[in-house]
Amino acid sequence: MIERIIDKRNHDLGGGFVVGRVLPFHARRMVGPFIFFDHLGPLELAPGIPRELDVRPHPHIGLSTVTYLYSGQITHRDSLGFHQEIRPGEVNWMVAGSGITHSERLEYARAHGAAMHGIQAWVALPTADEETDPAFYHHEGSDLPVWEEGGVRGRLIAGAADGLSASVKTHSPLFYQHLDMDAGARHAVTTAYAERAVYCASGEIEVGGTVLHPGQMAVLSARDAADIVASQPSHVMLLGGEPIGERFLLWNFVSSSKERLEQAAEDWRHQRMKLPVGDDREFTPLPEKA
Repeated sequence: MIERIIDKRNHDLGGGFVVGRVLPFHARRMVGPFIFFDHLGPLELAPGIPRELDVRPHPHIGLSTVTYLYSGQITHRDSLGFHQEIRPGEVNWMVAGSGITHSERLEYARAHGAAMHGIQAWVALPTADEETDPAFYHHEGSDLPVWEEGGVRGRLIAGAADGLSASVKTHSPLFYQHLDMDAGARHAVTTAYAERAVYCASGEIEVGGTVLHPGQMAVLSARDAADIVASQPSHVMLLGGEPIGERFLLWNFVSSSKERLEQAAEDWRHQRMKLPVGDDREFTPLPEKA
């Protein structure tokens, strides 16, 4: 039922903002098309926090990003001109494709303070769509399917599962769900996809009798039935989909071609990529090891 347990590893985004990195993992690079999974927080931020905690303008290719918050707020700006506040329960889906840059600022927390807690995931694009035009989509309200049953409050963030479909534009078969579970609540993981995983973001859950604590991901065996039971009130993320083939990572770039990664790195190194509109006075340099 469970193929592997992955524990989050601390990773500093710069300026002291430490996240828990789950994917990629050396023994499990992807789950379906999901190639990156970071747990943000929980972190209490006081008013007046330094700008060094912000994620400065940086580039992406070959993927879609989604930052999903349980609490707090993040200000998104990108090179297409979108300026959007990311709030709890909303979906902001950015398709990098052939290339996009964006920044993620903690402007709300700087002004008011905030309890930051959420997940950032990257979804690799199929080979035929890796060079698609970049795009940004904001979703909230009725276009995000929600349900409530037996102590489980669920939201389908993207894809299709359990008879529901989200309106978020995706490029390959996948599902991404958030469950807010009461103690004793139970939920069956969809068996519709070849690769699936369960992540405990808070609380404590059991998957097939195996206990998961916050920061642990259970990668499930192919299409085996699996129930999640919450031992205490818990936030749980379910994700997966159909495999799309091997992908390579170089810093913030994802591609099926190592040569394309090197080209993207050169483009950023020589500042050939447009910076976010309204946030173009600084940027994140290419790491020396990239």
